[in-house]
Amino acid sequence: MIEALGFWKRTNSCGELRKKDIGKEVVLMGWVQNRRDHGGLIFIDIRDRDGLTQIVFDPEESAEAHQKAHKIKNEYVIAVKGIVVPRLQGSENPNISTGDIEVRVKQIRILNISEALPFNIDDKLEISDNLRLKYRYLDLRRPKMQRNIKLRHQICMEIRNYLNNKGFLDIETPFLTKSTPEGARDYIVPSRVNPGKFYALPQSPQLFKQLLMIAGF
Repeated sequence: MIEALGFWKRTNSCGELRKKDIGKEVVLMGWVQNRRDHGGLIFIDIRDRDGLTQIVFDPEESAEAHQKAHKIKNEYVIAVKGIVVPRLQGSENPNISTGDIEVRVKQIRILNISEALPFNIDDKLEISDNLRLKYRYLDLRRPKMQRNIKLRHQICMEIRNYLNNKGFLDIETPFLTKSTPEGARDYIVPSRVNPGKFYALPQSPQLFKQLLMIAGF
């Protein structure tokens, strides 16, 4: 059931398409958020880190793709090739950035399948911390966690850009060093290539900062 991607290349993310893209042939890749069978037509929301796009399987458009869509379940990883079209009047979704369009699928490739999930990938349900940590890779797909990680990245980039514009340098100090006689006990890391020797985790970057200052940084 799993298919090779072949020479397909993604043209857009799942949160990128707008009205200006109507008429374009696109290739989207992502996880299946949900699937709705409306008789003849099958609607699937495909998701990546940038958002959701609704894709449509019409047996008159492609009987083969429509047949494959019957087998798809939540969190399957798929790639689709199709045409961007406007949604029918009244079916637009103002809650998502791609809510004015949908993609009519011509071809689909199922890249990976998914077993039954321990919880849904959304923010509607309260999930215990133990379950979230056990399935951390699923928890990190939830919209809230994705927003948190993106926000952290944006804040870090703003700080870095500000300091860079002020002439500061971003220098990483060593994680391993020689043991130094201080008050706290060292955390020792044995050396594999030098038996009987060991490193210590630095208790403070103070010495490295002083070396950098003396060196003129």
